This record gives sequence, C-alpha cells and structure tokens, in this order.
Amino acid sequence: MRALICEQYDQPETLSVQTRDLPAPAPGEVTVEVRAAGVNFPDALMVMGQYQVRPPLPFIPGAEAAGVVSAVGEGVRRLKPGDRVMCLPGTGAFASHVNVHENLCLPMPDGLDFTVAAGLPIAYGTVLHALIQRAQLRSGETLLVLGAAGGVGLAAVMIGKALGARVIAGASTPEKCALAREHGADETFDYTSGDLREQLKTLTGGQGIDVVFDPVGDRYAEPAFRSLGWNGRYLVIGFAGGEIPRLPLNLPLLKGASLVGVFWGEFAKRQPLDNLNNMQRLTDWIAQGQVRPLVSQTRSLEDGPRALRDLLERRVTGKVVLIP
Repeated sequence: MRALICEQYDQPETLSVQTRDLPAPAPGEVTVEVRAAGVNFPDALMVMGQYQVRPPLPFIPGAEAAGVVSAVGEGVRRLKPGDRVMCLPGTGAFASHVNVHENLCLPMPDGLDFTVAAGLPIAYGTVLHALIQRAQLRSGETLLVLGAAGGVGLAAVMIGKALGARVIAGASTPEKCALAREHGADETFDYTSGDLREQLKTLTGGQGIDVVFDPVGDRYAEPAFRSLGWNGRYLVIGFAGGEIPRLPLNLPLLKGASLVGVFWGEFAKRQPLDNLNNMQRLTDWIAQGQVRPLVSQTRSLEDGPRALRDLLERRVTGKVVLIP
C-alpha cells in the first residue's frame, strides 16, 4: 500500500510517501480501501508531537476516511467486502488502505460522495455532539460561531441553522464572512477588526449570546465569554488561534453561565449509539439539502504536507480531503 509516513515528530514537511506491506485485518477489523481521507487540525498537531495522543513512531497520520471494505477479519459480523463506509481509525487514514475495527465504521448512505463523506465524522461529529448533547441548543436561541469559515466552524453554522438557531458567524476576513453567509449565517462580522464585544452587543441588541462555539480560543475567548447572556453556554472546541486562554472564574458566576468542554472522540467511544443517531440526523439533513458540506480542496498524498501546513496557518476554508 502507499502511505504518508511520519518518521519523527516534526513539521509536516518532513512527511514522505512510501510503499509499505498491508497487514491482514486483525480479529474484529476490516480493511478499507481508502477513496478519500479528511484532513484535520489534530493531524498536524500529532505529526509535530503536540497532540494529547503521541503514536509510536513511525506512524501514518490521518484520523478519518471514506472508502470500500476490501477484506474482513475473524469475527466481523456487521460488514462485508464491498460495503461503503466512513471510518475513524484515529491514525492510518492517509494511505491507500487502512485496517480499522468494524465498530469504528459507519455505513455510507446511497448517493453520498466519498470526498464529502471523508470530511464528516470528525468535524460534523464534533459539532453535533457540541450543539446537541453539550449545549442543548434550542430553536430560537442565538449561536455565535468563531472561525466560521473553517471546516468545523462552517459545519457549526449549518447545523446551528438546521437546529433552528439564529447564527452569528465571526471570521477573520470579509471573504470568509461572505462564505459563512452563503451557508446560512444570519449575521457575520470580522472579529479581527473592531471591538468584538461591541460588535456582538450591537448584533444582539444588548441581549447577549446563548451559545458560543469557539474552535479558535486565544485572545478572542474572554470577550466572547463576556458576550454571553444569562444562562449562556460557552463550548470549548479547540485553540486554532494558538494560545490556550485563561478565563477569570467570576465570569461564569456573574452570568449564571456554563463553561462546557467538548471531547467528541471520547463521547463516540463511550456513547456510540448516541453518536450514530447524531450521524443519522446529519445524513438526513444532507439528503434534504439543509446541510451542504463544503469540500474546498482535494489533494494527493504527496500534497498532504502542504495541506497540513495550510491548516496550521489558517488558510483553509471548508474541508480539505486527500485522495490516495
């Protein structure tokens, strides 16, 4: 098989495409012929040794993929060769084939394209868990999405609208704001220009935000939290802005607000049925046209290092997918 290999924890540019033997699937595993693999921010952090999981070297990065089952291991009951699946190997997806436990595979609905499916499990799984289980977002509430033009942010805009929220999208350029509006945002603003709190005060008529979805962190976290209304919920998604922010704990007290962590990977392991129900809801929305996932770029394995670099430097809108 062909694979993008990480031989040392370093910058993405040190990755190289190599040919390796494909092991047979272990008991409970299936071999998936990868048709497309989603590129995610944690993939880049893992390559650099900066993620909470440090795979033993050498390893193949890539946490999510879509493809066709080509072989099954002993004891596999749910899947068979020829089945189309989305899968979550955690590592190994940036390759022509990957072995993954059958419990980490989701069936692909008829008509769903591989390039779209490859970008759904992590970004959309995170957003669904965040807004449904963690924030319990209700129809009519106001949702603020920061980093709204990225893969996770754009998913939050669309799913927030599907859940009936009024969505305010913050992004770092006018072009990114326009993209968020094209995908359903009711209001947009550039959070790198002007006072974030004052912009949100104007957009909410002084009422505040019900739910903040924040994959950016850094210096935007505290003013976003201060913009919450009474009983607001602030979702901690990630820190693409660089710094992990510090928050004065008197702020949740004064607002009766909640600081809510979102760890989708652990949720998917502990509550697989709830995760499956979330994904079924998503594929229904896609079929109905309520959610329109954006794959902005498809690249080869050889171009994988550049794709990871673009993610790190926040040059990506929508989703980037590798085609082995």
